[in-house]
Amino acid sequence: MFSGIVEESAKVVSVTKDAGNIHIELTCSFVSELSIDQSVAHNGVCLTVVRNTGKTYTVTAVEETLRRSNLGLLQAGDEVNVERSMVMNGRLDGHIVQGHVDTTARCESVSETDGSWLYTFKYTVDRAMAAKGYFTVEKGSVCVNGVSLTVVNSQDDGFSVAIIPYTHDNTNFKNIVAGSIVNLEFDILGKYICKMRHYED
Repeated sequence: MFSGIVEESAKVVSVTKDAGNIHIELTCSFVSELSIDQSVAHNGVCLTVVRNTGKTYTVTAVEETLRRSNLGLLQAGDEVNVERSMVMNGRLDGHIVQGHVDTTARCESVSETDGSWLYTFKYTVDRAMAAKGYFTVEKGSVCVNGVSLTVVNSQDDGFSVAIIPYTHDNTNFKNIVAGSIVNLEFDILGKYICKMRHYED
């Protein structure tokens, strides 16, 4: 379980294909603190540490993960937002994030607005999935590339988010431009509510 408060951007050292999977080798400031089998969110995707050299660590993304996320697009040198799992005796500064990416979205535009940035994203609408809670609501929470954000201008097939300078500078949002593909995880609370309404009907 995660909070969507990104710790830093890790750098991709290498990407190795292995049948339908890929092994992603990364480096970041807390590599020495990671243990084998530990869960770390990468652009919002919960992945397990399978190797640690002390300078780099490796995680594996399987075919299903690659189908739903942007991890298959990663190349050496790319930056990935990383967050270790929540400590349950602390404050929840973001929102409840499972690390289970639902789909990807395309950045439609980025505009600077007097010290902050407004990013607009579009995604493919699946009515059956929307009925299960895979959508955004105005002022609700959404996780974009692992970052907990507040939705503005919620539409059936997209939304916008406002990014403060700290988030812009300390995550890979600074590298997102029109055309970039990002990972989305919709709010788990909305999914549960839709599921309960289904049983009530």
